[in-house]
Amino acid sequence: MEPRIQYAQTSDGVSIAFWAIGRGQPLVYMMYPSFSHVEKEWKSAALRGYYERLAEKRTVIRYDVRGCGMSERDVADINIDTMVTDLAAVVDGLRLERFVLCGMTLIGAAAIAYAATSPERVSHLVLSGAVVRGSEYWQSASGRAYRALREADWPTYVSVFGRMFPGAAELMREAITPETHKKVVDASERFDVTSLLSRVQCPTLVLHNRGGLPMSTLDAARELATHIPGARLVVYEEADRASALGRVAQAVEEFLEEADAAPPAAEPPPLGRFRTVLFTDIEGSTSLTQRLGDSGAREVLREHERITREALRAHGGSEVKTMGDGFMASFSSATEAVECAIAMQRAFASHNESASEPISVRVGLNAGEPIAEDDDLFGTAVIMAARIATRASGGEILASNVVRELVAGKGFLFADRGERALRGFEDPAHIFEVRWRE
Repeated sequence: MEPRIQYAQTSDGVSIAFWAIGRGQPLVYMMYPSFSHVEKEWKSAALRGYYERLAEKRTVIRYDVRGCGMSERDVADINIDTMVTDLAAVVDGLRLERFVLCGMTLIGAAAIAYAATSPERVSHLVLSGAVVRGSEYWQSASGRAYRALREADWPTYVSVFGRMFPGAAELMREAITPETHKKVVDASERFDVTSLLSRVQCPTLVLHNRGGLPMSTLDAARELATHIPGARLVVYEEADRASALGRVAQAVEEFLEEADAAPPAAEPPPLGRFRTVLFTDIEGSTSLTQRLGDSGAREVLREHERITREALRAHGGSEVKTMGDGFMASFSSATEAVECAIAMQRAFASHNESASEPISVRVGLNAGEPIAEDDDLFGTAVIMAARIATRASGGEILASNVVRELVAGKGFLFADRGERALRGFEDPAHIFEVRWRE
């Protein structure tokens, strides 16, 4: 009996198709978009048997990311952030508090990003054929050859995969269009999760098939296993697709059973989810009140609140609190936080072109694991974000080095402002300006 296909909606309004089978601990399975089709996969005997085997002891959830399979196809962009957003829509829609996360090949980078930034949700992480940097995958000799063939002759490119993996060609033709495949390849070439590996807290299994795609190298698997704390590496060699899936299922079962049987570790100190924290502050707000009076200043502040809240809504920001002349907000995505800060400054600049009273806003960004308590955030990460905002001038966005590293390769422009002493911190912090003016 075929599983029932359902839909979840993302925070940016995209419909994501998924199904769930089995009972027990949830296991969410992320497939690379080029081969992801939740309906057609079930018609493959090898894949169906593989999912049914995994579902003997667990609830297996499979979904298609945006742009492929049964999910919404007509989408503007596909990148690691949208992949994380699609995953969040499914697990939040199913109200999964904690689950096993499996990321196959290049989409493993998105699995790492989610596990690193939502450690309280992911109980175990499985990575098969994954890489740290997508550029190494696509810039290898084999990667360049596959890419050239795809650009020159899509039907031949698809048939090559069909000869290597029986049934893959038919699945690929249904799963994705040549145009969307190009978007996926271009996006995955920019994947880089180097700075996130050390933040993965859950037990992790790294799988490498010597008989798989030549772009997936043992060196890449070894790098993942080295830099993810406590990760285990399992290497096997299977050229046949069904045999390879059987080896993966066996390795996953053994890994999860062993982890379940292990005595519980000592409880770590309570920490919040990994968040990017944003502070805004109106430059010269005191003189503004003195000049305009309480009523006039309040009119200006209302416009500041309107612009800020519109930007937060558009970029997935959560307003933590307002402090009269400024805001504190948090984001699950560093990229969305930087995009929000840029959108704010551009909106204020547009407002100031015709406003009788310009609004000059400072923005500061930092990322870390703040402590959440009573709908507020506390801790070093929050304090540093506030201190960074005070070092900015009106119209500027300043960010910590950790934020710059989190959004590396996403197209943002940074100017090095050097190391700055921040009140209350013994060591100086390395600060960068986010360039937002076109």
